[in-house]
Amino acid sequence: MLARSPELTAAAGFAAGPVSDRDAVVYGVSTDWSSGPVEGRVDDLKALKHSMFGRAKPPLLRKRLLLIAASRRP
Repeated sequence: MLARSPELTAAAGFAAGPVSDRDAVVYGVSTDWSSGPVEGRVDDLKALKHSMFGRAKPPLLRKRLLLIAASRRP
């Protein structure tokens, strides 16, 4: 494997990770489970927090985050 060659030590370190945890990689690729909806919600909340940085104190920020989360519930 080219990534394991001594000339590419950084790539070799990266390539060793999936090889050492092969069972987890195979399971992750072969299942239908997805964290997409959760990641989308987290990204929305991070965007709101970022847009309000320096403008809102924690109580207002918390209230806005809870209102946004509640309004996007299925």
